[in-house]
Formats: sequence, C-alpha cells, structure tokens
Amino acid sequence: MQVKEHVGTMTEEGQVKIPTAVRQLLGIKPNDRVTFRVTEGRVELLPARMTLETIYGAVKPRRRPENWKAVRHQARDERSHYRVSKTNKRR
Repeated sequence: MQVKEHVGTMTEEGQVKIPTAVRQLLGIKPNDRVTFRVTEGRVELLPARMTLETIYGAVKPRRRPENWKAVRHQARDERSHYRVSKTNKRR
C-alpha cells in the first residue's frame, strides 16, 4: 500500500485548504460537503453521502401543503410522454 502525505496549514478560523490531489482523489468540488470520520484518534476525510436526513428541507415546495395527487398525475403524464417519444424515435 502506497502512502502519500499532503500538508496544509490551518487558519485562525479553523479552515484548512484541501490539497488539489486530495480533492481530485475524493471527487469533491467547491461547495461539496465532506465528512470527518473519527475512529480511535484517527481522522478520515470522505465525500459526504447524500441522504434524506442531510438534504431534508433543502428545497421548499412551491406551495404548502403540496397537492400530491396533482404531483403524481403530472409525473405520470411526463413519464408517458417520455416513453411515447422514445418509441417514436425507434421507428
């Protein structure tokens, strides 16, 4: 197992720039979230997994309460139009 070390400096605000090589390895970009996993005194830096808990409330519905019957109807219409267009392209 090859080990590479990258050194960064912490600012007074507690911020550390993640070296380019590490960002590329993790596949993270500006404004992406990261997870610090601490296990027995060691810290791992990981891209944050998107879960329902982490994104809950990120998007506000256009109106409250949401009309779920209308949403389902619209989704079914969009899906049927998509399938029809795919079928027509095959012909």
